[in-house]
Amino acid sequence: MGRRSILIATGWVATAAVATLIGLGAIRLVGESLTGTPGGVRSAAEIERALASPEPAPTGTTGVAPTGPGTANPAPNASSGARRGFATDGGTAVAECGPDGVRLVSWAPAQGYRVRDVDRGPDDDVEVTFQGANREYELKVRCIGSEPVAVADD
Repeated sequence: MGRRSILIATGWVATAAVATLIGLGAIRLVGESLTGTPGGVRSAAEIERALASPEPAPTGTTGVAPTGPGTANPAPNASSGARRGFATDGGTAVAECGPDGVRLVSWAPAQGYRVRDVDRGPDDDVEVTFQGANREYELKVRCIGSEPVAVADD
């Protein structure tokens, strides 16, 4: 058990050391894309500036995708009013008040839910219905003044 066991143990330790060094070298080559935050960490001031800047104009209008989260991107209106986000357990939506009434800017179902129905406006009120296996959530929004506000369904 003497010399042969020592050679086997030494070979095993050397193989483990080489594998560890190769792994560390690969991580160093890949860099922060594995270990860091994508796009880096932003300060509160940078986030404020990004949220305050106007959105880029969309290239076209898309409706709800039947197999994934839906997002509507109508062209922004120059005289658009306030924009506000709403959340339910079934999903989220963003609504905006404008001269023609309220309109849904975007909507996305939560995991386990799908969009069953959307009335995106512009109109006096808009709504989106999120359907889950056991529950349904309907979000209805109206403009009160120039602010989008969630209201109870009539």
